[in-house]
Amino acid sequence: MTVRPSDDLAAAFARLGGEEDGQVWSELWDDLCHQGSVYEDSFLALPYLAAIATGGAPGAPQAAVLMAGLIAATADEEHSARYAAEFAVLLPVARRLIDAGTDDRPTFVYLLQCVLAFEGERLWSAGKLEGLFYEEYEVDCPSCESTLFIAFGGDGTFASAGDYVTADPVKTALLPADPAALDALPARLHRTATEAGHEAVARGLTYLFGRATCPDCAGVFVVSEQVEESNR
Repeated sequence: MTVRPSDDLAAAFARLGGEEDGQVWSELWDDLCHQGSVYEDSFLALPYLAAIATGGAPGAPQAAVLMAGLIAATADEEHSARYAAEFAVLLPVARRLIDAGTDDRPTFVYLLQCVLAFEGERLWSAGKLEGLFYEEYEVDCPSCESTLFIAFGGDGTFASAGDYVTADPVKTALLPADPAALDALPARLHRTATEAGHEAVARGLTYLFGRATCPDCAGVFVVSEQVEESNR
């Protein structure tokens, strides 16, 4: 579509559509997105992934969307323009996969990130929603720079300094956001998660976009702002 991929890449995708698809996808992930890393050559796969996602080539549409979403999340202005056609056809497929439903929380969150990536959002699509299925974020306090864990899973909802699993740290309560007061993007994510029946994800979003109190200095901060600052 946009570029002419190498013969090796063409041959790799040509192997899809048979009994060994699981192995083929595993090899494609190793070659194109090894341990979540994206390379210049990874973008050459986008025409193939778009074709698979839309039924124009053999393969699993969801697998194609998930790989393409990871790649798209790293696209700069040049790549976004070069692969605009691919992103345009991948976006409705990602939305349909969400609407079709999945009970797997990580897959649901990854699909949310894919939608954002194909829309051109380059912050939350780049892995920063994954704490919603880990039910934990690690951030730095903006006041005293202590490393904090923001937890909202089975162990409770709190902020703590240090390793709360093996130590006995001081914990402070989280202050979740009111869903009705969320800004446009988190409100849309919250609504999508609620409509899809992923209440744990919806609940996690209120903590992610809510506030926390640092147990070391008592400073109050917005959790999402510190997540945004991490790994910039």
